[in-house]
Order: sequence, then structure tokens, then C-alpha cells
Amino acid sequence: MGKFSNLDMYLFGQGTHYDIYKKLGAHADSENGIKGIRFQVWAPHADKVFVIGEFNNWNEGANEMERLEPEEMGIYHCFIPEANCGDMYKYLIITPDGKKLYKADPYANYAELRPGTASIVADITNFNWSDEAWMKQRKNTKDVYSVPMTIYEVHPGSWMRHPRNGDDSLYTYRELAHSLTKYVKEMGYTHVEFMGILEYPYDGSWGYQVTGYYAPTSRYGTPEDFMYLVNYLHKNKIGVILDWVPAHFPRDAHGLADFDGQPLYEYADPRKGEHPDWGTKIFDYGRTEVKNFLIGSALMWIEQYHVDGLRVDAVASMLYLDYGKQAGQWVPNQYGENKNLEAIEFFRHINTVVTDRNNGTLMIAEESTAWPMVTGPAEKGGLDFTYKWNMGWMHDFLDYMKLDPYFRKDNHNKMTFAMSYNSSEHYILVLSHDEVVHLKCSMLNKMPGEEEDKFKNLMAGYAFMMGHQGKKLLFMGQEFGQSREWSEERELDWFLLDDPKHKHLQNYVKALLHLYKKNPCMYENDHDWDGFEWINANDRERSIFSFIRKSKDGKNNLLFVINFTPVAREDYMVGVPKNKTYKLVLNSDDATFGGSGEKRPVSYKAKPVECDGREYSISYPLPGFGVAVFAY
Repeated sequence: MGKFSNLDMYLFGQGTHYDIYKKLGAHADSENGIKGIRFQVWAPHADKVFVIGEFNNWNEGANEMERLEPEEMGIYHCFIPEANCGDMYKYLIITPDGKKLYKADPYANYAELRPGTASIVADITNFNWSDEAWMKQRKNTKDVYSVPMTIYEVHPGSWMRHPRNGDDSLYTYRELAHSLTKYVKEMGYTHVEFMGILEYPYDGSWGYQVTGYYAPTSRYGTPEDFMYLVNYLHKNKIGVILDWVPAHFPRDAHGLADFDGQPLYEYADPRKGEHPDWGTKIFDYGRTEVKNFLIGSALMWIEQYHVDGLRVDAVASMLYLDYGKQAGQWVPNQYGENKNLEAIEFFRHINTVVTDRNNGTLMIAEESTAWPMVTGPAEKGGLDFTYKWNMGWMHDFLDYMKLDPYFRKDNHNKMTFAMSYNSSEHYILVLSHDEVVHLKCSMLNKMPGEEEDKFKNLMAGYAFMMGHQGKKLLFMGQEFGQSREWSEERELDWFLLDDPKHKHLQNYVKALLHLYKKNPCMYENDHDWDGFEWINANDRERSIFSFIRKSKDGKNNLLFVINFTPVAREDYMVGVPKNKTYKLVLNSDDATFGGSGEKRPVSYKAKPVECDGREYSISYPLPGFGVAVFAY
């Protein structure tokens, strides 16, 4: 890897050292023909820095680091022949006033299992990848927007556990690779999005308070084990997305906070550098070395670990200087506004670099406001994300679904409103972990009515979500009707699948996912009205929605009819665009999904009877909460 050079200094100072993770941190190397580990760290405010670890029995004076020229850059270096991969270590930083700080390596590739806080020397360059076909396909992707994307959001530690010696133990990355891939593939998801992979100290933070931006958490194994998981998913044609958290970091003593005795990674002014509500530190997006730290992290996960995309957490908190703050707790920008101009520039920088260097990869914004052009191109004033989570759709959808069906007619527009702004961004429709925690109830228990109605409501809701424009994300457990709120402390309630109602719901979601993946009209045009058409968006009295998903070539389209009340419509008439035969391809009343199993014709010939402003129509016996999807 070599000692930090003048070129390294220049690029790091410019914020454009995109392979910085190959230089800073701890790396196997040789010097004068002797093998060892090279340690390099950025600590400009330090008076002295030492490396302490297993290789020197944690002797605080054994390995002092050299401050490289130019000294004002603050890069410290040390080559230790006695150190080996697998050794634990920390940096001992001596501040100008004599304080001792024991810090984990910000660029470490591996960390001691919590509650331990040491870094571990690791070599992440020797994994034998075998996902060439997937990576070639990714590189050659011409249009990321026209491919199917149904994302299964997973918290690895609570998806599934298994007993070892009487313990309720976590799956390792390698074990997860086989069990999760089999399940995801069978269900029909196209991608897995992992929560809590970047190293973090506190289980209850779910991975959103990161201390190791360059290290997969040791809870489930080694860096190579995580590579095995990604590789295995890719070989089974499943994409991998990681939650990535550049918005803030925790105050833990071994972490980034006041790293060298003073604010370094965070803004020095607490009005810019601290989140009052979260008790965390905010990165200094105006400091080139800090931006480089974050950009390098993103590129490492995508280029070294073959990850296909990053879901960027809490984007709004970065964009607004007054996010979660009262008057006097924040500082306006140079124009007197609440926009963080440095964060805006950071997003444009990182998003263009990541996707330009890695064609086919995704940068996804969890952005909860109406900030314009989140997915717009940087050269036109946008932030250049690939996708934005559609939080507006999610809130409207859940507000509607929680209502007693009697009151839905007065809230009909909550289900149609999202299409009025759908073309303003590239969206992902999300029902994430955030919606099933903190007393918000599980998806199933958000639904009104008795138990049977809850399942039918949820089935209707999932069909609407799957048919609506936008890519899709469901949190684990929602596919089979998890009853309890999610907790990171236990596995999902898989035992519920012994109950036919939950198994039927799982069968139904599986059918929806495979219907989506099989039909290009469901995903190849998610962005504008060429791919979607309302048949009847105004049947509020009956709370029934009908719409078409249209393919680019005009062939193999799908017609959705969804009833959001328990009232059956024995001869529901729906207008159709053409004088054709319409084939029933999904019927929620099928016995496989817990329905009546009543036999229905497969084909429905259009009749010259005007309906919904169209010359032709078909009639269909639509059950209460019924869903019917027709292909034509």
C-alpha cells in the first residue's frame, strides 16, 4: 500500500482521493523486504500518536507514529513488522494539553465484537469472487430505471435465529447467505436491503449510529464472510443495497467524536455540529478530508464489496441547517437561509462520482420533505440521487389503510394524490422498518376490523402498492403478516406460518412479486404517464380503484381493480381501453390466498357497453376487499 505520498496528500486535501481506504487505516505491506502492517491515520490536532495493540502487548510507548510532511496535513504513519492480520489495535492520541484518547481506527476494515471497541487488522483484498456474470450485467446496464426492483429490507440479526447450545444465536453472514437467498429467491424479490452492516456499538440503534464506516459489523462474522454473502446473493441474481449513514455519528469515546482532542469529523460550532434530539454529531461537509472520508466509504462498499447501491439515511437532516432545532440552535448560511450549502455540494459530488465510476449502481435518498430535484441531474441543480423514497405516498397510503372502510370515501384522494407528482422524481414506494416500531403497530394490526378483515385489507393495500408506479420496498415480516411490532432483540414470528391465514398472505405476496417481475409493464416505465393510466380514479362512493400499467410496446398490459370496502359488487363493470379479451391473472379470492375459491372464468370478452368514459367494458364479480388483475 505504501506510505502516504505527496500525491496522496494533495488528493486527500482536495477531497478527491477516492481510494483513500487503501492508504489510511491498517494494511499488510512490506518495508525494506520485511513484512508487517502499515498504520496511517489523520489527526492534525494531536501532539503525538501511538499505535497500541496485541502485537506490542498494548504498550503505550512502544510504537510512536511519525508525523509526515507537510505536518499541517496531520497524517501520522507507522510500520510495525510484529503486527499481523487479526491483531486488535487502537490509536493512542496525546493532545497538546496532555490528555490521552484511545481511539478506534476510522478506516479500520474490521472491529472487535461489541461491547469491545478495538479495531482489528484485516486484509479485504483476497476474496475469491465468482459473481462475474452479475457484475458484467450491472456494468452494462443501460437504464437503471427500466429494470424490476422489489426490495426486501432485512435486519440480519432479527430476520431469523437458531439455537446453538441452548442459545438464541445470530446467523453468521455465511449462514444467512444460504437461508436468506433461498427465501428471497422463492418469494420473488429482486434486491435485499440490509440494515446495520456498517459497524456500530449499540444494538438498539439498529446500525444508524455508526462507528466503523469501513467495516462490516463483526456481529455476524468477518469481512470475507460478508463478501461471501454478497457474492452468493449475486450468483442467485439478487441485488444488494446497504443502509449508509452520512448524516451523523455517535459520541462514543472510541469513535469519531473529538477524534484528536478537538472537533475534526464534526462541525466545530455545536449549532452546526450537533443534533439536539438525537444526541449525535454532524459531519463537517465543508471539510475536504471529511467529505473524502465519506466518499471513500461509499466507494469501498460498492467497488471492494460489490454492493449494488446505498440507501442514504436521513438526507433531510443534512440538507436543512435547522432540522430538529429550535431558534438559536442553528446558524443560517451565507444567504440567511436554512439550506446547508456544503451538504448540497457533497451530495452532488458523491452521487456523480459513485455512479460515474460504477455504472448500474444506485444512490437512494431517504428524504422526507419536498426538496426539489432530489433525483435531478447535478448540472441542472439537482442532487443526482438515483431514487428517492416516496415518504409522501407512504404516509397517505397508511392514513387511508388505517381508516374504517366506511370513512375511506372521504379520503379517496389520499390514494390518488401521489400520481399527481409521480413524474417529479424517480421514486421507491416504501413500507419500511420505521413504520412497524415505536408503537406504530405491525402492518397487519394497522388494518381496521376483525382478524379476517385485517388480512383482506392488507391484501388489497399490497396490490395497490405493487400496481402503483415506483419501485417497491417491504420490510421483513410484512409479507406474512407479522403480528407484533418488530424488535431487534428477537427473530421474526415465523411460527405464524403454521396459521393458514398468515401462510395465505405469504402466498399472495409471493404471487404479487412474481407477477411484477414477470410483466415488464410493471417496472419498465415508472416515471411518467406513458406507463400508467387511471380507468377510474373517482369511484369514491364505492372506494374502488381501477388503473392500467402499460408496457412500452403497448402489448402485455395489466388492468388492476381493487375494492377497499367489505361490500361485494357482484357485477362490477369496469371500462377497458380496447375491444379485446381480458385474462384474469390474479384473483385475491383464490383459495390459495384464503379466499372462497369460487370458480371464475379466466377470460372476459369486452362488450360494447360504455363505462368509465370508454366504449367497451367488462363485468366481474368483485368480492369485498377483492383484487382482480387482468392481462391484455
